[in-house]
Amino acid sequence: MTATPRDRLIVGLDLPTVKAAEAMVETLGDTVSFYKIGYQLVFGGGLEFARDLAASGKNVFLDMKLLDIDNTVAKGVENIAKMGMSMLTIHAYPRAMAAAVAAAKGSDLRLLGVTVLTSMDDGDLLDAGYRDGAADLVARRVAQARDAGMGGVVCSAAEAAAVREIVGPDMAIVTPGIRPAGAAAGDQKRVVTPADAMRAGSSHLVVARPIVAAADPKAAAEDILKEMQTVL
Repeated sequence: MTATPRDRLIVGLDLPTVKAAEAMVETLGDTVSFYKIGYQLVFGGGLEFARDLAASGKNVFLDMKLLDIDNTVAKGVENIAKMGMSMLTIHAYPRAMAAAVAAAKGSDLRLLGVTVLTSMDDGDLLDAGYRDGAADLVARRVAQARDAGMGGVVCSAAEAAAVREIVGPDMAIVTPGIRPAGAAAGDQKRVVTPADAMRAGSSHLVVARPIVAAADPKAAAEDILKEMQTVL
């Protein structure tokens, strides 16, 4: 992939209000071109903000992790595609992914299969009733996402190298849980630095708290972009 670091860095607007998100976008300015909007902001009026952000020329990753009956997933994807979003997450269950791919056909929306949340480890998966550990479950779901025709997957950068072997060079590998050296892990359990994630095969890095909670968010974003550039 030939995209620049600016095209590959996705800043997570994990903020409580649209007003706070608007202020963060203003602060970051042209340094950042790609934003993630998830549940917290969506349920605070963030869908209209997401549409406006896309209309302004920014790329928007809507992190909704859809999972429902086939028709419900399909109808949701059809409307999200009309909003001008760049990326959308679907839980990597085969039927949900197949329905989403069919619904997004002909649009520019890139669908991402969520494999295993980066806040979960093998013990968490065991508690949830899975027999496989994180690495095995990620591998299975990645192969299913590839076979369903998804545009990419979401996984930990710790698994990115193995995932790249499965999906080949063209699918996106979007990795949250990115922490610059010395940053606190927070509630993430499988974290990787930006440079190591890029070396492992990640195509896009999702970074939230290390930027939006920084004393100088723009400087924090610039530092991460510089680190990413050293790998490209």
